[in-house]
Amino acid sequence: MSEHSSHSKAVELNIEGAGCASCVGKIEGALKSISGVESAEMNFADRTVTVKGSANTDTMIEAVENAGYQASLIENESESDALEEKEQANKAYYKRLMTKMWIALGVGVPLMAYGLLGGAMTVTTPKERIAWLVVGLITLAIMYFSGKHFFTGAWKSFKNHSANMETLIALGTGTAWVYSMIVVFFPDSLPEMARHVYFEATAMIIGLINLGLALEVRARGRTSEAIKRLIGLQAKTARVIRDGDEKDIPIEDVQKDDLVRVRPGEKIPVDGVVTEGSSTLDESMLTGEPMPVEKGEGDEVSAGTINKSGTIIFKATRVGKDTALAQIIKMVKQAQNSKPPIGRLADVIAAYFVPTVMIIAVISALVWLNFGAQDAIAFAVVSATTVLIIACPCALGLATPMSVMVGVGKAAEAGVLIRNGESLQTASKITAMVLDKTGTITEGSPKVTDIVAYNDFSENDALQLAASLETGSEHPLAQAIVESAKEKDIELSKSSDFNSIAGHGVEGKVDGKHLYFGNEKLMRDQGIDIDHAVDRAQELAGEAKTPMYFAVDKQLAAILAVADPIKEDSIEAIKRLQQANIRVVMLTGDNKATAKAVANKVGIEEFFAEVLPEDKVDKVKQLQKEGELVGMTGDGINDAPALAQADVGFAIGTGTDVAIESADITLMRGSLHGLADAVATSKATLRNIRQNLFGAFIYNVAGIPIAAGLLYPFFGILLSPVIAGAAMAFSSVTVVTNANRLRFFKPKDH
Repeated sequence: MSEHSSHSKAVELNIEGAGCASCVGKIEGALKSISGVESAEMNFADRTVTVKGSANTDTMIEAVENAGYQASLIENESESDALEEKEQANKAYYKRLMTKMWIALGVGVPLMAYGLLGGAMTVTTPKERIAWLVVGLITLAIMYFSGKHFFTGAWKSFKNHSANMETLIALGTGTAWVYSMIVVFFPDSLPEMARHVYFEATAMIIGLINLGLALEVRARGRTSEAIKRLIGLQAKTARVIRDGDEKDIPIEDVQKDDLVRVRPGEKIPVDGVVTEGSSTLDESMLTGEPMPVEKGEGDEVSAGTINKSGTIIFKATRVGKDTALAQIIKMVKQAQNSKPPIGRLADVIAAYFVPTVMIIAVISALVWLNFGAQDAIAFAVVSATTVLIIACPCALGLATPMSVMVGVGKAAEAGVLIRNGESLQTASKITAMVLDKTGTITEGSPKVTDIVAYNDFSENDALQLAASLETGSEHPLAQAIVESAKEKDIELSKSSDFNSIAGHGVEGKVDGKHLYFGNEKLMRDQGIDIDHAVDRAQELAGEAKTPMYFAVDKQLAAILAVADPIKEDSIEAIKRLQQANIRVVMLTGDNKATAKAVANKVGIEEFFAEVLPEDKVDKVKQLQKEGELVGMTGDGINDAPALAQADVGFAIGTGTDVAIESADITLMRGSLHGLADAVATSKATLRNIRQNLFGAFIYNVAGIPIAAGLLYPFFGILLSPVIAGAAMAFSSVTVVTNANRLRFFKPKDH
């Protein structure tokens, strides 16, 4: 496919031939060297690379091929088709590897058993020469049928002046075979003790490494379980009503504004708004919320959710790749393919690892040749071969991406969308969490609780005027006033000259009267006498209500108190954050008394009241100056600047909110438990990555000196190349298995 757009875009390439972590740096480097490429990030676990920029796709593929690998563009086919194709390819690859493994071990195991049972693995007589020559040729056939991919990969790397996993395996097994053939052809030219053949090592190493790769391929398939489940939520067909006729059509053919009927038990095929009927919908797989949600006329429904009871008809508003579910799948895939900073460090180390190992192998061989005993040649061959085999950084390359894939998917299952690997890593280290009060700790749907009238105004008169004024405002508190008037069937008047005074209140005219509605500061600024009402206002604030003063023609008419119920689970979720040693801070534009009452109820000791929207950024900065790593949680609209300033921004969205696109982490449901789950999952993922990296590093750091023969002078221990091959193969399997443990992770107290 050819693309010539000058606009920046993101394309995903499938990579073949990348055998180990050192390949990551080469492929990314080759792509980054192209003019127009802004970034290239490879997921070694998934063997895909995401390239951003305006470069031509053909040029990208050519650059990868010049670096010694194969690349192909991942076309924009349906997610389920792409997944199915990938699974089939993985199954076929697994089968090929297992066949190669059986062929190699079919020869290697009997040979090794022969040696262990006391059989002579040396060449001393003409009869033995012929016998071992036949074995050598059979081993050569195994190297071709079962190990050809290692040698071709090594040759491509050699032509590109680089080295990778295939280089180490080809050099190791090739050295063992060539040395053995020298023994077979020229036994008399070698000391008697050095006439040992290592054909079994060559066959066993090739067999075991193929086995390790096969097990890795199978285990890798489990890491994308979350994506499979999300894709599985998509309906295949939709019952569309067009021109009065109903018919089932593929969801790809559903168009915006189509009317869609959904019966009990069916999945919602696309996003839309209910126009007829009512039902309860199971949104658990999309939001993590276990309780079914009531839906009626005017309510939004999302693709992938399940209709539990009644029949509903809805109007399609988003179809195809625009649905919330499609956006979520795309976002989770992107996050799974991104790297946290700790992963980039591992890639850098891996890039230098293979050349360093080759140098160590040569030095090891030279030391044995110069300072070894009379069988120094054999020892030199064994040590160099073992170093080459055992030092392969396969496990190092898998350590980070495997954990990220599982961790991001696990979070998505709980309704937590993590944007990228960097957010994941930073969230695990958060020391302070700033919570916006309204809509975050509270329900965000306040209601009028008290009306205290003054100066000959009745409660209904005050409410009628205040609600008439607030019809021009979209603030949640204003909506509560208007709703209260509607509930009392109070007829509203038309307002004019409406003016919102940020952080203080509003003013305007109704029925020729000049009205002010807001906090104490607004009243004082306007010279309105409220001294006789302050005590009552403070009493209401002490009850976690928000008192607002209402004045008509500069005369106090009433105090209207509004309360926003605290979410049922906010107290427990905040407790979970505090138990994780996170400093929890509340921000609110409310007065101090109300803020204190709410903070006391939910167990927050530190809060900032009467904070204007623009001041929230300063509060976040203040915490950062104190050395805190700050997470900010808000609704993603008014809190956007503070979300951006925070080290990690958590947006509380519904899955259809633009917050999905703007936040580092989006909580699909309103519960703060999602916040605690996000932090706990990120910590578990980073802990898993560290375990993997520790295992991989320790394995290489401890394995190389032993392979080089460091223990031999002291304990007579020299590692067999066969053991090295097995250890290398199973180190990758161990890392992948450990990463898959994350699939069973469950945040505590949830």
